Amino acid sequence: METYSFLRTLADSWALLALTVIFVGVVVFVFRPSGRRAQKDAAESIFRNETRPAEDKTKEDE
Repeated sequence: METYSFLRTLADSWALLALTVIFVGVVVFVFRPSGRRAQKDAAESIFRNETRPAEDKTKEDE
C-alpha cells in the first residue's frame, strides 16, 4: 500500500505541476510576438495560388 500512496502523491502534486508548466510554456510559445509572421504565413499558405497551381520546381526542363 505504501507504493500506491507514493504514486498517488506524486501524481497529485508533481505531475500536475509539470503538466501546468508545459501548458503555460506552449501558450507562451504560441502567442509570442516574434512568431506572428510565421503563424500568419502558415495560416495564409493555402490561399497563395488561387488562380492556378504553383509551378513544380523539382522537375528539370527537358
